[in-house]
Amino acid sequence: MLVPDKAITCLRPLADRRRSEQSAFHSPRRTMIIIREVLGEGSMTTRRLSGCACCNTMARLTAASVSRRDLLAGGLAALAFGASSLAAPALAQSRQGEARRIDVHHHLVPPVYLAAIAEQRVGSAPRPWSPEISLEEMDRHGIATAVVSIIQPGVWLKAGRDKSRAMAREVNDYGARMVQDHPGRFGLWAGIPLPDIDGSLNEIAYAFDTLRADGIGLMTSYDDKYLGNTSFAPVWDELNRRKAVVYTHPQTPDCCRNIAVDAPPSLLEFATDTTRAITSLLFSGTAARYPDIRWIFSHSGGTAPFLLSRFLQQEMVMKERAARLPRGVLFELKKFYYDTAQGNHKGALDALRALAPMAQILFGTDFPLRPTIEEIDGLAAYGFTPDDLAAIERDNALRLLPRLKG
Repeated sequence: MLVPDKAITCLRPLADRRRSEQSAFHSPRRTMIIIREVLGEGSMTTRRLSGCACCNTMARLTAASVSRRDLLAGGLAALAFGASSLAAPALAQSRQGEARRIDVHHHLVPPVYLAAIAEQRVGSAPRPWSPEISLEEMDRHGIATAVVSIIQPGVWLKAGRDKSRAMAREVNDYGARMVQDHPGRFGLWAGIPLPDIDGSLNEIAYAFDTLRADGIGLMTSYDDKYLGNTSFAPVWDELNRRKAVVYTHPQTPDCCRNIAVDAPPSLLEFATDTTRAITSLLFSGTAARYPDIRWIFSHSGGTAPFLLSRFLQQEMVMKERAARLPRGVLFELKKFYYDTAQGNHKGALDALRALAPMAQILFGTDFPLRPTIEEIDGLAAYGFTPDDLAAIERDNALRLLPRLKG
């Protein structure tokens, strides 16, 4: 049943109002009230939508339960699912039930972990999260699978080695249960308690051999150490032996938490810390020494793509160039993978595309810290060809993680 034209006209200003109230984190109950006000309590469309998972926690409506015409009709999808634009073509595919996207930058926030990091975390408090909230967001935006990782500061806790090891195990078991409970919907970047080498090696074995994790999730720095630090060599030896995928996420390092710029440290430090980690891996020789580790860097590589000329200049003047970068800086940078979470605007994507082959660019949302629609709309607005967009949103991840083919 199509929505009457009169109702569509009424819904447009209401949808505008919802957008102004941060549509990606809408109140489903309030949305249903608005729909009932416009269409009437007894309308067929109202009855259909009132059975959806967002608006009735007692009944879960799958994408197949709603017809294509209902989802496209007159902007109701924009209201019910918190779209940023009634006419946004980038969202039509996802709301027609085609779940193809693979999100490699998607966070899990177990309650026990959130309590443990309360005093250690820098930045705003994360939004409410549960596996069910993730699934609703994924269904809303056509995401088939999300590979989950812990939010910063990671499992290395100020409370010490033993508690950090226990937290790594608890978080990884939690993530593995998500994978098991929702087949095909989740993957896992397992956390390890670096800089604890023995604890990290034990957790790597457990993550891969018992939990069958898709890869390892790291922070860009640990205390005062970056990823190229020589003390981490036993961990890189093991990950290289396993040909592991290693996903990295930035945090605010201890050095830079109290710089007065009238803005939170994460505004500058996350992108900068990713660049520090890349620099450390390159110029220490770590990236070249362990060629079978597949590295993923968040946020379109931080500021590294903008600093390429400085990297090349440093390569020219370094004394140990032949030993540490035998194939050169560009060779290593082009081998890395980069997700586009929060790096999905034209400036970031132009710089990244000048550096990285299309095959190395991955879809990432940073949910629940950022709304998924931000990533989808950013990539759509850039003007990728359909083939390139399909590669970013799915195909590149499948080559890296073939298990996700199902």
